[in-house]
Amino acid sequence: MQLPKIIQGGMGVAISNWRLARAVAEMGHLGVVSGTAIDTVHARILQDGDEGGLLRNVYKTFPFPDVVQRVLDRWFSPGGKEEGAPYKNIPLASDKPNKALFDLTILSSYAEVALARASNIKARIGINLLDKVRMPQLPSLYGAMLAGVDYVLMGAGIPRHVPGVLDRFADGLSATVKYEVAGEADSELTFDPACIADGFARKLARPKFLAIISSATLALSLAKKSSGRVDGFVVETSIAGGHNAPPRGLLQLDASGQPVYGPRDEPELGKIAALGLPFWMAGGFATPEGLASATASGAAGIQVGTPFAFCNESGMIASLKSSIIIRAREKLARVFTDPRASPTGFPFKIVEAEGTLSDEALYGQRERVCDIGLLRTAHRKPDGGIGFRCAAESIAAYVAKGGALAETCKRMCLCNGLLASAGLGQNRGGLVETMVATAGDSLADIVRYIKEGADSYSARDVIEAILGPLAPECGAA
Repeated sequence: MQLPKIIQGGMGVAISNWRLARAVAEMGHLGVVSGTAIDTVHARILQDGDEGGLLRNVYKTFPFPDVVQRVLDRWFSPGGKEEGAPYKNIPLASDKPNKALFDLTILSSYAEVALARASNIKARIGINLLDKVRMPQLPSLYGAMLAGVDYVLMGAGIPRHVPGVLDRFADGLSATVKYEVAGEADSELTFDPACIADGFARKLARPKFLAIISSATLALSLAKKSSGRVDGFVVETSIAGGHNAPPRGLLQLDASGQPVYGPRDEPELGKIAALGLPFWMAGGFATPEGLASATASGAAGIQVGTPFAFCNESGMIASLKSSIIIRAREKLARVFTDPRASPTGFPFKIVEAEGTLSDEALYGQRERVCDIGLLRTAHRKPDGGIGFRCAAESIAAYVAKGGALAETCKRMCLCNGLLASAGLGQNRGGLVETMVATAGDSLADIVRYIKEGADSYSARDVIEAILGPLAPECGAA
């Protein structure tokens, strides 16, 4: 298979949805869906009534109808939930297997990939997951593989275990993932596909695995020490959106409070290229000059995130998308690399936009609630069991679970904020969760994709701005 020249970034939550991935794939490039919180995304769409029946129609192609029926019985609301009513939250992932949660996660992951591919068998589709979010990893990967996903991309950690998981699922076998328990050795979660497949798990095509990295050291470790074959890398610079790798060495902040990155943080591309695996550059390369620079360094192409996040096909709520585009046109678009916001401890890029958690007053008004729980960490409870806590939850609850008070300072609930930015925010007593948006440092440059007389732009506009006008047959690639 020819390597893609452009990989569309897998922005979560629900920003890189199936519509965006399909649009990019139909132009001959790698479309990527976000697997982050995909179970919650689908549960909420179903509760909203699944307008047009899109999810229910693709669910009919899922190979295990009993799974589909259980999910619909639990989550589908004909006509949608009452206006202003809260969403029913899905069960929080834990160390104990939950068949209802497995059903929902596998089916949602399957459907998102299947919708992105549609009937175009030539379309190349990937799924993006975060290594920091370990609990739903296995059912998410299995669901995507059932749909024939072509690529798995993963960053925000050291995903050495993932190639081996893909190998085992391809052979119809169970797989195990480790997760950290604070202050002690790792614990394990195992998922057996047979529990979904009525005791018989079919063999599946093994997708290519691309690790998202920021250093040659990590690339070498993954290439040499992973549990199976690594097929390439996406090399992110510190100006890419979402989570960034922390600067190497002692953390220093500039006058505005952002982490300072230096020469030590620049990826050593020569060493990465010497591994003999393809790689793609990410973070500020979405121009003809950026693509040329990347390929001149030995890259197969580029990954593009921020420009696609604000295009017509992305899942971002239209009002937020429009307001950020206006700010970019007025040269007011700003991105702050926040060293404290993410409960993961990684720096996280936040778009400064009206009506979002970037407004300190709105951040202060929000009640600290953790009811999605993707970024929780495990700890040992006094009774010997395993508990979970998040530095963005209620301060009192976090401290009661043994967490350090200092860890809660300025933490932000990214789970609820990102869901809100996709129009799926929880309603709490008439107040909808406040949005949060992320983008790379090149946010202001999105104006280059807007044609004269237009107020928005498409995924095609982005690709044409990078590559030039596309031939008509590209739409059917």
